[in-house]
Formats: sequence, structure tokens, C-alpha cells
Amino acid sequence: MSYYNLLSFAGIFFLAAFAWLLSSQKKIVNWKVVFWGIFLQLAFAFFIFLVPAGTRIFLVINDIVVKILDSATAGIKFLFGRLALPPGTTNEAGETSLGYILAFQALPTVVFFASLVGALYYLKIMPFLIQLFARIFTRLMKVSGAESLCVSSNIFVGVESSLVVRPYLEQMTVSELGTILTAGMATIASSVLSLYVMMLRSDLPTIAGHLVSASLLSAPAALLTSKLIFPETGQPVTLGLAVKPYYEREDNLIMAIINGANSGLKLLGGIVALLLAFLGLLALVDLGLGWCGGQLNHLFGWNFNWSLSNILSFVFYPFSLAMGVNPRDATLVARLLGERAVATEVVGYEHLAELIKAGAFSEARSAIIASYALCGFAHVASLAIFVGGVGALVPSRLKDLSRLGFKALIAATLACLLTGAVAGIFTTGSSVLFGR
Repeated sequence: MSYYNLLSFAGIFFLAAFAWLLSSQKKIVNWKVVFWGIFLQLAFAFFIFLVPAGTRIFLVINDIVVKILDSATAGIKFLFGRLALPPGTTNEAGETSLGYILAFQALPTVVFFASLVGALYYLKIMPFLIQLFARIFTRLMKVSGAESLCVSSNIFVGVESSLVVRPYLEQMTVSELGTILTAGMATIASSVLSLYVMMLRSDLPTIAGHLVSASLLSAPAALLTSKLIFPETGQPVTLGLAVKPYYEREDNLIMAIINGANSGLKLLGGIVALLLAFLGLLALVDLGLGWCGGQLNHLFGWNFNWSLSNILSFVFYPFSLAMGVNPRDATLVARLLGERAVATEVVGYEHLAELIKAGAFSEARSAIIASYALCGFAHVASLAIFVGGVGALVPSRLKDLSRLGFKALIAATLACLLTGAVAGIFTTGSSVLFGR
């Protein structure tokens, strides 16, 4: 263990304190959420990173996800042929890859995983797992059963997680609504996890296991930061109660797979639309910043590359240090976090893959921390998606949701950083979890 591992440990308290400073009710603190939120993260990370049995489970999960992902590519290769071949590979016809193409090699896996999740829901595997985690959070953290259920659901699915607590949304307190928004943006859906694995697995073979681990760590982190920023001042209807997930079970397994695939196609379209819109708008903003910044550079003799991501990298730089990132790599990690905030985590992970491939990090540990910290929908686009998505289910609470939205985005970002810091505590240069 080095100085930077200890810095990561100190970082979790710094991030928790920063979240508390944003609270409008600083005298109200649920200490059970604080204690168990940190303890559950540390206990899980300790088991995965340091206990041999946990490490073996991690590697098995990584291999399972990779093999499932390989199965997912069968349909992609059939549809897109040579365009779907990963870099450096050749198909049965002797055709070689044309290089990495996001639209044909990674994005389509979203459809497969969405249909797989649909099947797991029908087989009652997904509801069982969601209820299992919900019971743990409800009993240990003294939070409502409904918000625990929604947070647990976010470990596996995205914006549709609010559907499992649809009957309770109308009566939820402001704090519960803040938790639902935070958890949604602090985690990723299993349907898009495959996308990031496809981007990074050639350079980081164990990335699938790390992303599954990050999804589990982010759930208690989201409860911790949301309850510090949105302390409970009301009386939740389901406080301390075990709540069953609400969902409409399909008539049969085939219908579950079909409807899951259709949902995945809609999600894929949404991802493509967001990338096209936000990357274009970001380029437009950077064009304006570049012109204005160029005038300032000329006036004051500066040599700064003016872009929104570069400006945000200054904001995230101290938080990168707080996660225990080596100062030589902190600027790179801060820039990735800045890109995620305005251009979605897809762009952040793609650039992370490029940095790893180019050997830009001084140590592999920095890349691991970045992969955990990026694992969440904590960006401007998700703010609109989650506020609008939950608001569509309960229109009477749309005003409350819109008022909570920006703070929930900050809480989600802090939860992701907290997950990165916890990973940094247990990540050393000799870890077998870097790759094999």
C-alpha cells in the first residue's frame, strides 16, 4: 500500500463532507446511511480486491460477461459483416477488420443485452436480485423500502428503474425523489455496460469485472451522497418496509425477449441521438470558446487550449487528486470526467481506451480509478432524461423533480467519484485484477 492508497481513503471522507456542505439542512444527518454507505463499499471492495475467493469470483464474472458479449457479436457480424470485425481480427472469408467503428462493433450490443435483461425479468431472476439488495439497504441504512428498491434496480437497469416503484412515486418525500434521481445518474444500465466493455477489453482485459464491481459500489454511494444533500425531513410511507418490485410480466419468454430487444433498439436510438446532438453542440460551444479564448491568448500572451472539457478539467482536478490519482495523471482523469459531464460517459470511455492504448498514464492504477469514476450517467443529457422520464410517470411531481435535478446531478457525480476513491484504496500496481 502506498501514499496514494491512503489518499484515496481520505478522499472518501472529503467527498462525503463536500456533499454535506451542499445540504440545505446541515443539522439533519442520517448517520446510519453515512456509516453503512461507506462500510458496504469498503467491505465489498476489500472482498473483491484482497480476498483470494473474491478475486476468483471477480475473474469468473469477468469471463462470463466477456463470453456473453462474444455471443452478442454473432448477430452483429451477420448483419454488418466486415464492418463488425474488431481491430486485428479476420473472419471465415479471410476479410480483415477495417478498424474500430463504434456504430457497428459496440453500440449494437445494447440491443442484445436489453433482450437478455427482459428474459431475466420474465424468469424472475432480476426481481430476486433487486429485492435482495433492497432488503440490505432498507435494514442497514434506515431508508424507505421504495427508494431502496429503486436504487437496487439501478444496479441492473437505467431510467426504467423508476417503474419498479411506480405505485409509490406520488407519495414520495422530496428526499426520496432526490435519491431516485441521484441513483439513476450515479449508475449505468447493464444494457450499456457491454458497450464500454467492447471499447476497453483489448487494452484492459478485466474491464467487465471492474464495471460490474463499479455498478455494485455505486448503489450505496448514491444513497450516501443523496441523503447528505437531500436529508429526510418528512415521513416516508415505506420507511423500513420491504417493498416488492412493480413490473408487468410478459405472457411468455419469447415475448419478453422480443419486447426487451425493442426496448434496446429504442435505447440504442437514444444513445445515437444524444451523441450526434451533444457532440455537435459541444463542438459549437468549443468553437465559440476557441475564438474568445484566442483573443485572450493574444492579449495576455497565454497558450491555453480553450474548450469546455479543458475548463471543466480544472474543476475536476482537485477531485481527481482526492480519489488518490497520481498527480502526473490527475489532469488526464480530470479531463475525462469533464468530458463525461458534458458529452456523456460514452465519449469518456472511448477517450480512456485511447489513453490506455497510447500509454499516456504513468501507472495502470490511474486508469482503473478512472474506469470506476466514469461508471455512471452523471451528465447533462441524463439530467433531462431522468427528470423527464420519472416526471412522465408522476406528472404531479414534475415541479419537485425539476427543482431537484441539478443538485441530484452533483450528488450522482460525487457518488461516482466516491466509487473511484474506494477502488483507489485497494488498487495497487501488482493487482491481478489489472489484467491477465
